[in-house]
Amino acid sequence: MVTLKINDHEITVPKGCTILDAAKAAGEKIPTLCYIEGLSPSGACRMCVVEIEGREGLVPSCSFPAEEGMEIYTRSPRVLNARRTIIELLLASHPFDCLTCPKNGHCELQDLASEYNIQNVPFKGKTRHHYTDFSSPAIVRNPNKCILCGRCVRVCEEVQGVSAIDFTKRGFDTMVLPPFEQDISQTTCVNCGQCVLACPVGALSERSSVEEVIEVLQENGKFMVAQVAPAIRVSLGDFFGLDPGENVTGMVASALRKIGFQKVFDTDFTADLTIMEEASEFIRRVESGGPLPMFTSCCPAWIKFAEQNYPELLPNISTCKSPQQMMGALVKRYISKEFEVPPEDIYLVSIMPCTAKKYECTRSEMGVGSMADVDTVLTTRELAKMIKIYGMHFPEIAPERFDDPIGFTSGSGDIFAASGGVMESALRTAYHFITGKDLENIEFEEVRGIRGIKEASVPVGDLTLNVAVVSTLSNAKEIIRRIRSVNKQYHFVEVMSCPGGCVGGGGQMEGYDPERIKKRIDAIYGLDRKRVVRLSYNNPDITRLYETFLERPGSPKAHELLHTCYERKQKRN
Repeated sequence: MVTLKINDHEITVPKGCTILDAAKAAGEKIPTLCYIEGLSPSGACRMCVVEIEGREGLVPSCSFPAEEGMEIYTRSPRVLNARRTIIELLLASHPFDCLTCPKNGHCELQDLASEYNIQNVPFKGKTRHHYTDFSSPAIVRNPNKCILCGRCVRVCEEVQGVSAIDFTKRGFDTMVLPPFEQDISQTTCVNCGQCVLACPVGALSERSSVEEVIEVLQENGKFMVAQVAPAIRVSLGDFFGLDPGENVTGMVASALRKIGFQKVFDTDFTADLTIMEEASEFIRRVESGGPLPMFTSCCPAWIKFAEQNYPELLPNISTCKSPQQMMGALVKRYISKEFEVPPEDIYLVSIMPCTAKKYECTRSEMGVGSMADVDTVLTTRELAKMIKIYGMHFPEIAPERFDDPIGFTSGSGDIFAASGGVMESALRTAYHFITGKDLENIEFEEVRGIRGIKEASVPVGDLTLNVAVVSTLSNAKEIIRRIRSVNKQYHFVEVMSCPGGCVGGGGQMEGYDPERIKKRIDAIYGLDRKRVVRLSYNNPDITRLYETFLERPGSPKAHELLHTCYERKQKRN
């Protein structure tokens, strides 16, 4: 431990922590722009500078170690003037189109300018003139707004291991771009959107479908259907001042009907359906000898990552479509008959916590002929915008139920939102399929939590199944390394590209906040515990669907609608 003073208050902190960590422990706020908790500090933006007694220059608190006897000042005149100058210099070369910027109201540079009362910019800066990259179905890049904080670069490299963007050129011409100034669609980008969460300004944003959906709603020519992912119910409330993790399930269904959707379905249902198909597929693989381990297929960013980097593992990936795409297939080819609406007249909008889902619904495998399973995707952020556009006060909306005949869902569907949830749900059902019995304790604590890699050995009948749960693609690389070099024997591996799973998806509220993710995870497991039915195979609507339409898990009809295959994709520069 070391003892030091911050603004004349003595504090003791662990040796090796930074001044920024020490200030947080002391309750002192220091502004940052380039800093992300848990990632390597860069000290690039200098917003976090502090004054140390006896030192001539100011130092960046995010990367400077706290030492015994230091006397630190976080708000001296020198410090405040330096921060104000930094903000003014950033604004001098920044586009002044805040009113139409996608990050308007959620921009950290905008917030700092207001906080430090910047009312005019005394500098005349040169601005960048680079084209806006709309090539990706999921992410828009506007390098002209970039402030070179490097947060997106570190997230892409350290968290995801993708490295689709980096610093290029020198001096004022320095920019964050894909290699060789390619469009982002030509790179190894997997559309996960973690860079969008990390970006403090409007240099990175999702490719918005808000105007497209409003236009279709106003045309009145389509039968409008929405589906809502499990993670939305514990994250949408963040945008309206509710506590992180607060359950807003019924309020989401009600809001979507007020917007103009004729039917609103819960993607929890097709999460249950995914488990029925995936558990059956897994058992067939175990009984027939492979290929094992079987990897989950719910995360489209992981699928693209595997297609580009590990094509030899594609036979190991489950053939099941994701719950989003299963819902699309059901709505267009089952629900359309129930409601006597031609499939081509249905317009299905997915509400997802994920930018990669925008990419997934455009894949040629996800539909029949020219008709896609899902027409478009709105992220959690985009739905929040639509609710505001339609003038609703969200916290006061009366909750409503999702629509039948696929309206009943289980706790196993809820926990798909958290890393480990797919694995836990599959093990619950696989145990029943193998033994014919229900598990006495259906909660698998070993695969829960925010840790990047979780492992467990689970006895199922006469078998002992070795499973792994992975969140973030850099950890996926590590688990694949273990399988190859250490000859680690797994039967089943769940991969989610975002920290903590879908609750930390790239379409959620801006900002990299591990505490908010933890609260959402806790809330998701709380929802599961409150469910009357917690097992997918006990869902009566699932049973009815198989009896009246799909016949059985893994049937030819189920394979036609609910399964797909993947192929190697060129690994771009």
